[in-house]
Amino acid sequence: MKIAVLTDTNSGITVEEGIKYGISVLSMPVLIDERCYLEGVDIEIEQLYEAMKKECRMSTSQPSPGSVMEMWNSLLRAGYDQIVHIPMTSGLSGSCHNAKLLAENFQGKVYVADNHRISVTQRESVLEAKRMADAGYSAEEIRDYLEASAFQSSIYLTVSSLDYLKRGGRLSSTSAMLGTVLNVKPILSIQGEKIDAFSKCRGMKTCEKKMIEALKNDIAERFSDISAGNLRVAAAGTLQDPEDVASWLHAVRDAFPDIPVYYSPLPCSIACHVGPDCRGIAVSVVKY
Repeated sequence: MKIAVLTDTNSGITVEEGIKYGISVLSMPVLIDERCYLEGVDIEIEQLYEAMKKECRMSTSQPSPGSVMEMWNSLLRAGYDQIVHIPMTSGLSGSCHNAKLLAENFQGKVYVADNHRISVTQRESVLEAKRMADAGYSAEEIRDYLEASAFQSSIYLTVSSLDYLKRGGRLSSTSAMLGTVLNVKPILSIQGEKIDAFSKCRGMKTCEKKMIEALKNDIAERFSDISAGNLRVAAAGTLQDPEDVASWLHAVRDAFPDIPVYYSPLPCSIACHVGPDCRGIAVSVVKY
């Protein structure tokens, strides 16, 4: 069978990259001053950064049911027999649950994977799904694998400014003010279902070292039976200065010399919640 792999831009895979990889990508809506933009269609990350500098109001939304079903129908009309749809984790958005409900009307042609991942870990799942589809696995088999292996990943991230967490309701105004004055930054952890507070550090460099240490512990304890060749480590962020990107990537590569490491910019749908100059690090287990 001919299997289509579909994801959204929460994965960090752009529409343009999707064409290169043979992966279909659904653009996520981003609201700026109540005007809706589609990521990768009429807004890019550089434009989002400019809106941040102007202190515009920002939020995100789910793709409309109509846009999801139209994407599915267009893939089926293009000759695909089945679709495996990999949205962002159900722990952070209702888009996965809604897609599962919509898929009930497609008579076994669409399989929605609740992969419990976002950003770079979701990206690895999508690329793995594409390799499985090319190897002859059915959409159902791919979905079942992605859901069974969903928690074989780990993410840590920290922010430069506490203002965006305050706007999103994840931090009180008092905590944000004290954190700014004392240069205390939170380190957040995503292990699947939701974002949790992991630690607090003074200064960005201390946060970077703490995140690298946390990921090393995860690899040593949770993934001790996984070979380095089956691990993927990603440095991520909303870094605007190429020197900052190079510095963060160099630090992560130095810490994990035996594992493939790459840098991935965080997508607009995440960047508007964490603000500019955020840094993140993640590991994913890859089987296929």
